[in-house]
Amino acid sequence: MSCNRVGGLAALIACLLVGCSSPTTPSTGDTAAATTGAGALTSARPTPAPAPAAPATAQPALESDPARIVDDLTADEQTLRAPGAPEAALVAAARRQQKAYRVLARHPEWDAVVRPRVPRPLLDVYDRNIDARRQLGAMSRGKVALPAWRVERPPAADQLLGFYRKAEAASGVSWNYLAAINFVETAFGRITGVSTAGAQGPMQFMPSTFAAYGAGTDIHSPHDSIMAAGRFLAAHGFARDRDQAIYRYNNSRQYVRAINQYATLIAADPAAFSGYYRWDVYYNSTAGDVILPVGYASTTQIPVEEYLKTHPQ
Repeated sequence: MSCNRVGGLAALIACLLVGCSSPTTPSTGDTAAATTGAGALTSARPTPAPAPAAPATAQPALESDPARIVDDLTADEQTLRAPGAPEAALVAAARRQQKAYRVLARHPEWDAVVRPRVPRPLLDVYDRNIDARRQLGAMSRGKVALPAWRVERPPAADQLLGFYRKAEAASGVSWNYLAAINFVETAFGRITGVSTAGAQGPMQFMPSTFAAYGAGTDIHSPHDSIMAAGRFLAAHGFARDRDQAIYRYNNSRQYVRAINQYATLIAADPAAFSGYYRWDVYYNSTAGDVILPVGYASTTQIPVEEYLKTHPQ
C-alpha cells in the first residue's frame, strides 16, 4: 500500500461497477441545495435517497448467448435514456446493465461477436464501460470471505451532485471526476467499512490524509469527504496533470484509466450518472459475483459459501 494512497475500497468497485472485493493495494460493480461552509454537514448526515423498494438480493438473469446479452443491454441503455420512464423500469434496466457489463467485460473473446451489434450512438458508451470494468477487474482477485461492511442507501442523487458542484467551485477539480471517484470507491457512499489499509469514509481517505485536507471536518460525511477530495486533487496538480493527481489518490494506472472512462461518461450524459447511481454493490468472491444488498451488515468477514446458503444469487 503506497503511502500516497487515499482511496481504499476501489477494488470493491472493481467488483462493484462502483461491486468488488475487499481491497488490496489499491483494490476492485441526480442536486439538492448545497450548504455553505466546508464543515456545514460535519454533524448532520445527508438525507437518504427516497429510493424504491430495495432490490432483490438475487442477481438479474441474463441470456446465455453473448449476442442476446448485448442486444438486451442496448435495450436497457435506451430505457435509461427514455424521457419519463417509470422508476421501477429504470432500476430494473440499471441492474441488468450493470450485470451485462460485468459479464461481457470478463469475456474479451466475445468482442468480435458482441461489439458490432452495438448501435453506433451507444458505441462510445459501451467501449468506455467495458474498458473501465476490465481495468478495475484486473485490480482484484476473488476473496474467500465477504467483507465486514455495512451497505446503506446513499444520499439522494441530487444532493450528491450539489456536493460535487460545490467542491468543483471551491477547488477547480471537475465535478464529474469527484463523482467517478465516489462511485468507484464506495458506490456513492453505499459502503461503510474500513479498507485493509485503514481508509475510511465515502471517498476512502486514510485518517492522516484527511487530517491534512479535511479542514477539521468529518471523514464520514459525504459533503466533507467530497470537499476534501477536491482539495487533495487540487493540491496534487489536477489542473496541470489530471492523471497524475488521480494516481496520487490511488496509486494504480488501471484505476486512473477507469476513473477517466467513468468521468467522461458522467459528464457526457445525465443517464450515465443516474444509471450508475442505481447499481447494486457486487463483491468479487471465489464463488463468483455476490450482491451485497442494502441492509447487508457484518462486523466480521463471512465465508462466502456460508453466506450463499441463505442468500442464493
